[in-house]
Amino acid sequence: MPQDYYEYVTKDGDRWDLIAYEFYADATLYEPIITANPEVPITPILPSGLKLKIPVMEDNNQIQFELPPWRS
Repeated sequence: MPQDYYEYVTKDGDRWDLIAYEFYADATLYEPIITANPEVPITPILPSGLKLKIPVMEDNNQIQFELPPWRS
């Protein structure tokens, strides 16, 4: 069974948006991380040493390469 989340341990100065940027390359995608960690208080700066679940998100921005019809 594949793992549907990464485990991340916070360090000094971590914020929800910085973690979202690190994993998803988009700082605005912090809501799925907050939702996956209901036991963690929502504060501007997270304390170090917290174990967070980071949901694996499907990458919709992957470039799709298709062979031309004569190469199939």
